[in-house]
Amino acid sequence: MSPTLTAADFPPMLTAVCWVLLTVAVACALFVTVDVVRHPQQMRVMAFVWPLTTLFGSVLWLVFYLRRGRATAKGHGKWIGTAIDTSHCGAGCALGDLIGEFGLVAFPALATLVGLGTLYDDRIYAAWIVDFVIAFALGIVFQYFSIAPMRQLGLRDGLIAALKADTLSITAWQVGMYGLMAVWQFAVFPSVFGGRASALSPEFWVAMQFAMLAGFVCAYPVNAWLVRIGLKEAM
Repeated sequence: MSPTLTAADFPPMLTAVCWVLLTVAVACALFVTVDVVRHPQQMRVMAFVWPLTTLFGSVLWLVFYLRRGRATAKGHGKWIGTAIDTSHCGAGCALGDLIGEFGLVAFPALATLVGLGTLYDDRIYAAWIVDFVIAFALGIVFQYFSIAPMRQLGLRDGLIAALKADTLSITAWQVGMYGLMAVWQFAVFPSVFGGRASALSPEFWVAMQFAMLAGFVCAYPVNAWLVRIGLKEAM
């Protein structure tokens, strides 16, 4: 098993670049957070969704928000609406991964609760399980607060509708994200730097930004299909 690398184990220039990229993403998220207060969204949950998406999408998603997601933006077609749907799905995944990764750092014993040491010996699988569970739960909550008001559904029917609408899309997102993170953690980082990136290193989170974009690419066609068969509505 490859050793875990901290920021001190990476080239200083790479670490500096990664910190800059993360700072830009956080700045974008802060800007959008303020902007959604000044320009309230029709769906209240989007006030949380847009800042979270800029944490991985950075400047690209900031431009997307300003052009297509802002409350003052003009109407958009089915494909843009599906992209917003997919971003909505990604917001839960982004928040879930943040909570899951830092939660495992703060409480390492959580890994044993999901099978580390009994079902497998590699901590990365424990992290992925915890991340998925939290991301899935948050994604369903976000979808509930979108679909229930739109369709005027009660709690039970709203949760069922949210599960139908987002189970496949969240799963597709996580598969794409984990797929690219596996490439980073099992191939790129070990071969180039001699180990895996720690969740406390900026390199890990920049890799996660790219992985989240891969998740978007995988989840988009699934969301388009769900819209086409009527389980979701393009925003």
